[in-house]
Amino acid sequence: MSSPLLASLTRGFLDHTTPAQDKYLPQLLVNDRARGKTVLSAVLRHLGECEEFWFTVAFATKQGVITLLSTLQELERRGIPGRVLVSQYLDFTQPEALQALLQLSNITLKIATTGNFHAKGYLFRKGVGAYDLLIGSSNLTAGALKTNKEWNLQVSANGHGELMHHTLAEFAKEFAEATPVDEAFIEAYQQVYQAQALRVAAQAALPTVQPVPNAMQVEALASLAALRAQGQRKALLISATGTGKTYLSAFDALQVKPGRLLFVVHRLNIAEAALQTFQRVFGPDKTMSLYSGRQQDTTADFLFCTVQTLAQTHHLERFAPDQFDYITIDETHRSGADSYQRILAHFRPRFLLGMTATPERTDGYDIFQQFDHNIAYEIRLQRALAEDMLCPFHYFGLTDLTVDNEPMPEVADFALLVAEDRINHILAQAAFYGCDTGPVRGLIFCRSNEESEVLSAAFNTRGLRTVNLNSKSTDTERSTAITRLESDDASVRLDYLLTVDIFNEGIDIPRLNQVILLRPTQSAIVFVQQLGRGLRKTMGKEYLTVLDFIGNYRNNYLVPVALFGDTTYNKDTLRKLLAAGSSLLPGVSTINFDRIAQEQIYASIDAARLNSHRDLVDAYNLLKSILGRSPLMMDFLAHAGRDPFLYVSAKGSFFNFAAGLEKGLVGALTPEEQEVLALIATHLANAKRIDEVVILDLLLQQDRVSTAELRAALEPYYGPTPSPATLDSCVRNLNFDFVGKPKPVVTQHGASLGFAPAFAIMVAKPVFLRFLQDALDFAKARYRTFMTSPFSSGFFLYQKYTRRDVCRILNWPKDESSTVYGYKIKDRTCPLFVNYHKAEDIAESTNYEDGFISTHEFNWMSKSNRSLNSPEIQKIAQAPHNGLRLPLFVKKSNDEGLDFYYMGDVKPVHWEAGTLPSGGGGTVPVVKFQFTMDHPVEEAMYAYLTSSQADATRALQASNAVPEVKSLPRAYSSQQALAFD
Repeated sequence: MSSPLLASLTRGFLDHTTPAQDKYLPQLLVNDRARGKTVLSAVLRHLGECEEFWFTVAFATKQGVITLLSTLQELERRGIPGRVLVSQYLDFTQPEALQALLQLSNITLKIATTGNFHAKGYLFRKGVGAYDLLIGSSNLTAGALKTNKEWNLQVSANGHGELMHHTLAEFAKEFAEATPVDEAFIEAYQQVYQAQALRVAAQAALPTVQPVPNAMQVEALASLAALRAQGQRKALLISATGTGKTYLSAFDALQVKPGRLLFVVHRLNIAEAALQTFQRVFGPDKTMSLYSGRQQDTTADFLFCTVQTLAQTHHLERFAPDQFDYITIDETHRSGADSYQRILAHFRPRFLLGMTATPERTDGYDIFQQFDHNIAYEIRLQRALAEDMLCPFHYFGLTDLTVDNEPMPEVADFALLVAEDRINHILAQAAFYGCDTGPVRGLIFCRSNEESEVLSAAFNTRGLRTVNLNSKSTDTERSTAITRLESDDASVRLDYLLTVDIFNEGIDIPRLNQVILLRPTQSAIVFVQQLGRGLRKTMGKEYLTVLDFIGNYRNNYLVPVALFGDTTYNKDTLRKLLAAGSSLLPGVSTINFDRIAQEQIYASIDAARLNSHRDLVDAYNLLKSILGRSPLMMDFLAHAGRDPFLYVSAKGSFFNFAAGLEKGLVGALTPEEQEVLALIATHLANAKRIDEVVILDLLLQQDRVSTAELRAALEPYYGPTPSPATLDSCVRNLNFDFVGKPKPVVTQHGASLGFAPAFAIMVAKPVFLRFLQDALDFAKARYRTFMTSPFSSGFFLYQKYTRRDVCRILNWPKDESSTVYGYKIKDRTCPLFVNYHKAEDIAESTNYEDGFISTHEFNWMSKSNRSLNSPEIQKIAQAPHNGLRLPLFVKKSNDEGLDFYYMGDVKPVHWEAGTLPSGGGGTVPVVKFQFTMDHPVEEAMYAYLTSSQADATRALQASNAVPEVKSLPRAYSSQQALAFD
């Protein structure tokens, strides 16, 4: 038995103190979103590493299969074989799940039809004779893989061992006795499954009950009641599409008990739906009527009207300003329009409620001021998913049509957008990923009306039933098309509606189960709006499939912003979210990218100017509107806004940025005070080390700070007693000697510190103090977010540091970042800096072959012209014995800027002489090291650092750029399918 495996088994089963590699360690796999751990992520990781796989599950659902489908397709491309054994036990396995697996040519699929087969196991072969087995309670369902309370044991074993011998033999036995799955079997099984499903549905049928608020609506209702108790007469409700805004407004009206109520919408069909909702909540106690078009009853207790009708002067004059006790404005982000303003100016209700999913506007209108900055409640997409208020979705970021192995450009020739190859590519992916267990009911968003029209016609000639809708389409045409899309009558049902943007908001298609995005993402708000079209729950709908065709688009970085609801616009945060994928998404929803699409997004993040002055000003003004006052850095954190340190990066300090917008700050500080504040904000309050921040914070509360007091204040952050070297370093940093810009901030008296007289005068200024305290509070808050990561003598694992940060944290007297380059030995420390993917034009003599061998091993090269006898090489080689610390810092490429990820400390285990080519055709000597990592690299970080655009391009070249259209979803008729022949 190999020693790493033996050590891991010993640690796992006999002695938890035994040093061992995590790679082979027996583990209990559970679903724990708080820690970013799911059974799904483990299965996906093993699939990505394996050379062969075996699944045996009692139950398989289409939604369970779709969580793996993108990875399984990649394995098909690579020729990795798999065998999948499912069971007909209780007839729970869905025929659509079998169909989805059957379309993969690398999978041999069978089903156990007898024997009450109830096993759940996932087996992977990694190389010759190495296996990983996951066995326990998880079936091939989305809940079991991502959210349910499941227990699964993961063990590694050698193929010669008894466990693998028995497991493979048992699988072979059951597989041999099982029935092969083909189209004929699925067709026959479909009848059996449908009969069972009807029985279950009949047993589960419940009588209709009076609607009641859910948990989040109860919280919102309490907040609305509290605002009214404070004398407030207006409130804004921010609620994601599909979360029940209309029901919430009805429940609030029920607790207010208004005599007269007015509900204002922008489309008649929405008014009709709102009226029905209020009738369900109030029953017969109130009379209700529409006020729009020909129906103009003014006497009903509750009126539901369209803004187009009510805004007309002769209609407004029919109502007294105080006629309605309670008014609701739906889609209130539109209320800046003249028509809405006329209505709002006319009425004086006892209470005004505004409702919207997207209060952020780009037209300059201040919605928040309109509602007196009273945000009653906020239900964004991520929380709504976590609370199971929305239909789960499975997002697939797919490479759009490629031309000469290059992704679709942002500005593409129209002929390319409607080319046969692109149409085939779109339909192939739509058929492959499909929808839930019902017929496809899809909505396709295009770049232009011309593209939408041509694609609709092209799809129709291929046997699909589609309708193109645009701004010229009448209400009747739109409603008819939606009715046909949702119809159960196969003779009239549409497969797809195609449009550009008219369905971004204000439309309700509950049965929509597939959304296809064929346009570049230009706005995170619009992305969420279009995604939200399919997120409303409805009977019989299991999930939404989202297919996003991604090209070489400038704003691709907005995709993770929208999907994860992250509005910090911090590049590192976006990269980590993208790498983590589904593990950070609430519920059973998943996010999947093919390799090229993912690299396109990474490239967009690298290239994006996320601190452009215009964007920062817009974000500042938006938060100012929400608050009703000028924001500070901590306000951005409290409201999940843009990363406030972007303002520091842009202007040196948050004060400097705010002073450019706020007249009251002009001249408030002297140039010297501004410079000191900027030095603190940039070099001390960047949250890379907390010691200096804590010292300043303490000195704002008391005249002097002793070492003992500092130790007590630092304990909540990381505990260790500051060494004399660290205290000396803090003094140098606080007075900015470290960066070569000395300023008198603190003075040292023995073992205590106090403010220098000049700085004490600055602190006495209220404006200076306010912005200083805000910068310190931000640094402490940001530092606390790092504390969930392992900490090692100054550095948090996977946090980013510049060379200057590293010099400071290692207590070097001066900033030597300009001379560190790849590494430097100083004061028993030798930080190693690696640019993982070198530029193509790098000199051969510095094109070092640095890289991961595995998650716990790293190859590294010394500088050129070094030998085994070089003093620095001998010090590095003997680091475990001479106390030299070797912290490793890695960045993916120079496109990431100056920051490197701290990967943990390393130890040398092997070194040898080597060479690199020199520019003149000769070679230069180097020394090659193999390091072992103190912390094996977390899988998402490992995948991010090691992947590259070049790898993705090679993968594209090795596959077909335009997949063959294998089949349409099973919901399409055979007559339609013939159009593909």
